[in-house]
Amino acid sequence: PNDVIVSTGVKSGTNWMLYCSHQIRMKGAADADELFEDVNLVTPWMDLVQSRDGSWAKQKDRYNDTVLPDGSLLKDKWDSDRFPFRVFKSHYGPKETGGVISITDNPQLKFVAMTRYGLDVVNSIVPFFNNHNENFRKMWGGFPPASSGDITIDAEQHLTDLLPGGTLAHLYFSYVKSWWPLRNEPNVLLMHYADAIKDLKGTVKKMANFYDVKLSKSELDTVVERCGFPHMKTIAHKFDYKMPFNNDAVFDNENDTIMKRGSLIYKGGLGTHKATFTEEQIQRWSKAEEEEFGADSELLQWARNGGGF
Repeated sequence: PNDVIVSTGVKSGTNWMLYCSHQIRMKGAADADELFEDVNLVTPWMDLVQSRDGSWAKQKDRYNDTVLPDGSLLKDKWDSDRFPFRVFKSHYGPKETGGVISITDNPQLKFVAMTRYGLDVVNSIVPFFNNHNENFRKMWGGFPPASSGDITIDAEQHLTDLLPGGTLAHLYFSYVKSWWPLRNEPNVLLMHYADAIKDLKGTVKKMANFYDVKLSKSELDTVVERCGFPHMKTIAHKFDYKMPFNNDAVFDNENDTIMKRGSLIYKGGLGTHKATFTEEQIQRWSKAEEEEFGADSELLQWARNGGGF
């Protein structure tokens, strides 16, 4: 009961929210970072297929019985007695709107969803794709693709991919539209990246209240400080993503990680797309937003800028 599923949009604060959730449940304890050994061990991405022949059926039991290279039990990482609730990662949308996760049938679970201004998502994907470990890329036939070496080519390719009709359009437009109708469900906390950037303390307080965690003033201050970019950058290697279930020879479970070391944590922000995209590209995106969200003016405004709803 009270387990949390952080099902944020791609490049919309996923690891930020996973780590903040961990710090909140630990109330900023002195050893909270020590227990946060690796994001995928402590707040596991259950729907991640870790081998080319992997599946949920093959991986499910392994979360309970896998022994890690250092002799410790994986289950003790994500289901520690120190945790008042467990935290899991996902990118799936609600079953009620065509996704995978059933929200209303699982009132005992709490769901955190977050999106971001779409072009900032696209802008963030450019370095994100390039920063994947080459052995992980080999596992999946070259996906995600490495940079072409020309930011203008990369930006246009990823923009095309995420626009409606593109191969990755579901990562943004479908995600936003799937969570919006569930925004008022009591076990859903739908947030916007812009609001978290502008008011981190308020975001932490909102999350703690949603999780039924009471933080003292000193605990709140500690959690907010740790959830800030300066501190998270000091532990960037904890977000490299280990894959203990992998059985593909090209990937070394003990030494390889999904991401290049320390590459996943970098300072986000608002309006980051402006340094990458041309005015014509920005207008193409705005037109797509109006076509996808425009029937609901509140949704359109919120998807672009955040704020209350």
